[in-house]
Order: sequence, then structure tokens, then C-alpha cells
Amino acid sequence: MPPMTRACSFWPKAPPNLPKKELAPDREEKGKFPFGPFFRHVLDKAYAVDFFHTTLPESLDGIGEGISALCLLLDRLSQEDASLAGIIFTHAAAQELMLGGLAGHILVPAVLSGQTDISWFLLESGQDGLSVSDPVHSLGLHACPAVDMQLQKVAGRIIGDENRGEEYFEAMADKMSVAAAAIATGIMKGSLKEARDYGRGRFQGGRAIINWSEVQMILASMAVMIKNAEMTVARACQAVDNREKGWAECSRAAAIQVPCMAAELTTDGIQVLGGVGYMKDFGQEKRFRDARHIQSLLGMVAMKKIRYLAPLI
Repeated sequence: MPPMTRACSFWPKAPPNLPKKELAPDREEKGKFPFGPFFRHVLDKAYAVDFFHTTLPESLDGIGEGISALCLLLDRLSQEDASLAGIIFTHAAAQELMLGGLAGHILVPAVLSGQTDISWFLLESGQDGLSVSDPVHSLGLHACPAVDMQLQKVAGRIIGDENRGEEYFEAMADKMSVAAAAIATGIMKGSLKEARDYGRGRFQGGRAIINWSEVQMILASMAVMIKNAEMTVARACQAVDNREKGWAECSRAAAIQVPCMAAELTTDGIQVLGGVGYMKDFGQEKRFRDARHIQSLLGMVAMKKIRYLAPLI
């Protein structure tokens, strides 16, 4: 994928160093949520510079860019911390389902009485009868929280047609799957950078460990996996934006393969750091958890593989 600086024109309000300036400092502290404060100030800044409006059409006050621009953004953010990228991804996926803004609203799937297929409903937040649990403590992406909701006599507006919720979800997943792969690619790049920097500064046997052939082999393998991930995501983005024949398969294949590569690569990233790689003082520990979490975006890996195979048999 091209460097982030070439994509800055997509977000005219965004300073090029915003991810590094706002996400890298206190990365581990942000990851302690819900046992620590939520990084609301970072979220507000991301909203102010239009990170949440990348693929929203200009007619709806969005930037009106394609999936390539969104993937560039998510990749760059995830190199520093994937939590904000996860929030932006979830918001963009919801926009795809309803093609509009979501401020002050909740989008939920539900089954109507007497029906068997799901429909999508838009609810106004703050209604009586709508209660939200504390954030669910999950494996990774702690600062991209999930919650449980209880609804009792809550008013909602149906999105689209009744009983077509699964169809709408699959259409959204066709496009957004490659965005999940872009988050994984950013995590991989951040892991390689930290492993390389640590190798340059850690001395053993009288020389930096980056000069040891065993460490160089690990770093080389990581670099090769990243290049393959970049090519996969870039090609899938091109297919999706141009609506090429088989574009949906390209997007979904990227979402299956690249996050699996990220899970493997972040393990190598920990290995370069040795025992301290497991400690929260370093970013590798969080990247390892985040990479595993990304694999479950838009469905578990096994189910995504089965759905990918279904049209072929």
C-alpha cells in the first residue's frame, strides 16, 4: 500500500503525525480500559478530522472516498494502536448498512414476531427501557469496547426491508472485509518496527542482537509476510473500488488470510524481544492480542472459510 502521506488529501483537516502523536503515547494505559479511563479526547480528535466519514458520500457530509482510502487510514492507525481503527471500522460498517450518520443512535439486528429472518433497526439512544452493560472484557482491542444491551418497549425504525437483514449484512461484509485485513496489516507493520528498533538497542555478546543471524531470519520472515499482506490488501482494494468481477471474493479472501498472517507475525515479534515481549511495558503484547481479535471481525475464521467455499461447491 502507498505511504500514508500520499493519502493525506483525503482528510484535509488531519495532520500527518496524528496517529503517532495521539496513539503511541500511553498505549498501554489506553489498553487497560475498562479498568482505566477511556481515550475520549483521541476519539473526539479523530471525529473532528473526519476519520469517521471517509466512505460516507459527500451528499451526506462525508468525504466520499472508496475502500482504498479507508484501508490506508486503518493501516496507519493500527501501526500505533489498533483500538481506534477498530472503532472506526465498526462505525464504517454500520454506515454501509444504513448509508447515513449514526450520531446518537444504535443499530441492532432483531427478528420480528412470527418471522425467522433478521431485520435491522435504528434506535435512538437514551430511551427509557434501553439499558447498556459495562464494557465486556475481551481478549484484545480493550479500548474498542463491546457491551450487552437490554431492550424493553423501545421504539425503533426499520432499516430497508423486513427479513433482509442477513442479505444486508453480507453485502456490507463483501466490502468491509478488506478493511479488517488493513487493520491486521497495520498491526504487522507496528510489530516489525518495534522488533527492529529493539534489536538495534539490545546488546548481547558484545553486539546488537539485530546483527545475529537468527534474529535477522525472524525479521526477514516478518518483512516478507508484511509485503505479501500489503499486496493482498492493495489488490483487493483495487478490485472492490472498481467493482471488478469477483471483487467480493478478493475482499473476503484478504480478510481470511491477512489476519492469520498477523497472528503468526506478532508471535515472532514477541520472540525477538524475548521474555520482555510478553510484558505490557512493550507494544508487542497488545499487538499479539489485537491480532487475534481482528480474526473475528465480521465472523469467526472457520465460518468465513465455509462461507467463502459455499459458492464454489
